[in-house]
Amino acid sequence: MSALPTVRSPWRIAILIVCFFFLYAPMVLLVIYSFNSSQLAAWESFSLHWYNVLFHDDAMISAVTLSLTIAALSATAAVILGTMAAVAIVRFGRFKGSTGFAFMLTAPLVMPDVITGLSLLLLFVAMGNTFGWPGDRGMLTIWLAHVTFCTAYVAVVINARLRELDRSIEEAAMDLGATPLKVFFVITVPMIAPAIVTGWLLAFTLSLDDLVIASFVTGPGATTLPMQIFATVRRGVNPEINALASLILFVVGIVGFIAWRFMAHEEKQRIRDAQRAQKGH
Repeated sequence: MSALPTVRSPWRIAILIVCFFFLYAPMVLLVIYSFNSSQLAAWESFSLHWYNVLFHDDAMISAVTLSLTIAALSATAAVILGTMAAVAIVRFGRFKGSTGFAFMLTAPLVMPDVITGLSLLLLFVAMGNTFGWPGDRGMLTIWLAHVTFCTAYVAVVINARLRELDRSIEEAAMDLGATPLKVFFVITVPMIAPAIVTGWLLAFTLSLDDLVIASFVTGPGATTLPMQIFATVRRGVNPEINALASLILFVVGIVGFIAWRFMAHEEKQRIRDAQRAQKGH
């Protein structure tokens, strides 16, 4: 068999530059124009005016606070439920209804947001008319809706990680007298910690970014950040949004870097442990 042609180094660099340009050039442009003193797209002069406007915009600050709160709570609940669902699928083997359970768990991944939002709206209205709960649609209903579809993404991430684990360590711990619950928290959870962190960050991002589903299930008293941005942009270009997006990019970049360092450390630790185990044998 003939070897595949090797791409020369200059071509590799050119391809990387083009890819990074299409990925990050719009973000860089957005950050640059967040410091523009003019409200128009043309550059005028450097200024922090729009950041000052942002910090004095009570509606925008309220939307940011609500979205961050819902995203954090949704990601935490989705990680708990997604981990339980993944463990049930991977560790419990085949059981009655396991195929249907796996299908229903992954259904939100391919379901259009419009269908998901409409179905959840009808569910909340029916529950409110029948049981009197939830009485009003707002933060609670948005949180429930986000947990519903975020759990599917978390379950898929943790499911893939669980299938890669060597069960011999867990079986050895149970042979030595450890209970299944203790094995899960002491052995399994540390080994799937990178997947848990990844799932949490993914669920947090999906919740923070959602517009369609939140628009269906919210009420007049709760406006998330995407809804506030969408309503503002519809009235015209507003550099205040550039300032807000720049701050979000800065925070997300820091969190992403910390998460990457954590996962890289955990992966290196896992490789070292595997090498020690092989030397022990």
